[in-house]
Amino acid sequence: MPNIKPISDLRNYSDVLKDVDEGSPVFLTKNGRGRYAIVDIRDYEKDQAMKTLMTELEKGRQAGETHGWLSAQDVRAI
Repeated sequence: MPNIKPISDLRNYSDVLKDVDEGSPVFLTKNGRGRYAIVDIRDYEKDQAMKTLMTELEKGRQAGETHGWLSAQDVRAI
């Protein structure tokens, strides 16, 4: 179940930070609507690595469609 707290709970930010753990972010609301997320640094780094990987894979796909694909035999020869 998501950990949702009003932003006013940040007055005691150390209590809020205790609830943040890997795979368990804390979501902060402002005026009853979701506004912020506090995530563990490991989760943040994983997300950034995944974005980088997906960007590079997309570049490879576009290059293959533009310049042609290499066969498995051609890849082994490189």
